[in-house]
Amino acid sequence: MKGVVFVELLSLADSLIGEEAVDDVLNSTELASGGAYSAVGNYSCSELMALLGALSQHAGTTPEILQTIFGKWIFRRFAQTHAPFMEGKETAFQMLDSIEGEVHVEVRKLYPDAELPSFATRFLSPQSFEMIYISERPLVDFCQGMIEACVEHFGETASVLRTPVRSETGSGATFTIRLNSPLAA
Repeated sequence: MKGVVFVELLSLADSLIGEEAVDDVLNSTELASGGAYSAVGNYSCSELMALLGALSQHAGTTPEILQTIFGKWIFRRFAQTHAPFMEGKETAFQMLDSIEGEVHVEVRKLYPDAELPSFATRFLSPQSFEMIYISERPLVDFCQGMIEACVEHFGETASVLRTPVRSETGSGATFTIRLNSPLAA
């Protein structure tokens, strides 16, 4: 995994549990990197999972909930630091539909060795959208957090139904996202 993911996780953790607690986690968790990360470095997913587990204990939550929180954090950071990807998108569905064909294309140009999940999308109706997420990594909760933050970013509200998926290339989920109708005035 790219080091930027680890750098962002530690930034989130610092805001949640404080710098001293993050240092405690880094010092007490067996990490191949020793807990030192470069944004452009490559690190194992098992190290990310170990960090999520240890940090969630300090935060008083589960690793799954922390993954969801982290997914929201990453999307918000992405929206700030990569605003051009948001240009021309008026809805969350348009943004989510662009991940595989636009965002990942650019990521692969910058990081040819990046191991990215795959996304297949389809519009079910103007109010309903399906996204199939497949990855070798166990980050379905992280993906859900990103989806939820995307919906919030565009000022929409939605219900997100998640169904597990297994494939030859990994596992993941089918996310069915249904926009909530605005309340009648």
